[in-house]
Amino acid sequence: MPSLSNVAAQNLQRLIANGTYARNAALPSQRELAENLGISRTCLREAISMLEALGLVRSHPGKGVFVTAGNGRDAGDLPANPAGMRPEAIFQFRFVLEPAAASMVAADPKASADELIEIQTKMEAALHDFDLVMAAEWDMTFHHCIARLSGNEAFAAVLKQYETQVAYSLQLPFANPKSIWEPADEHKAVIEAIASHDPAAARQAMQTHLLRAAARVGIRFFQP
Repeated sequence: MPSLSNVAAQNLQRLIANGTYARNAALPSQRELAENLGISRTCLREAISMLEALGLVRSHPGKGVFVTAGNGRDAGDLPANPAGMRPEAIFQFRFVLEPAAASMVAADPKASADELIEIQTKMEAALHDFDLVMAAEWDMTFHHCIARLSGNEAFAAVLKQYETQVAYSLQLPFANPKSIWEPADEHKAVIEAIASHDPAAARQAMQTHLLRAAARVGIRFFQP
């Protein structure tokens, strides 16, 4: 079930999409927005942070939050991470963990890619609707699923522990409207390798996905 902040982010995304909050216009005050959406200001701040990572709004201290949907974002011009961790560190952490998890799933002769295919289908449906909030949510579910299917409970637990940071890194690439389909396309290579039970290909596909995701937002990191 989506969190309250995700539901709030979806509602705000809908209001931006239908023109209630026009591009380049300022959103109402946090007090007014929180009251209109029936949520706490803490929940609202989480929703706004998510929309900012997705490139739909931009916060300007002392001035307010402005709609930027569809404007894109320059590579490297990243909003603050609400969890306070450098984006480079997040991607490097994921580069160590997730290719190993994907390789382990592919190496398991009993493993099936069916669950990943179902998640991928839902992510693509969200992208067709330009629902970036849910696309990012299904993206997170995809990566959680691989960690769980690896059979290593430590992988799943660590990914869950750093879920806020990982979610932020997943949301960032969606800010460029021209490349929102690229994460989904890269997932297909991971799924194909897992379905073929090819551990080396699964590792390579996940590494490629993470490197390209980082590059889309102007991030380079040392590959351990």
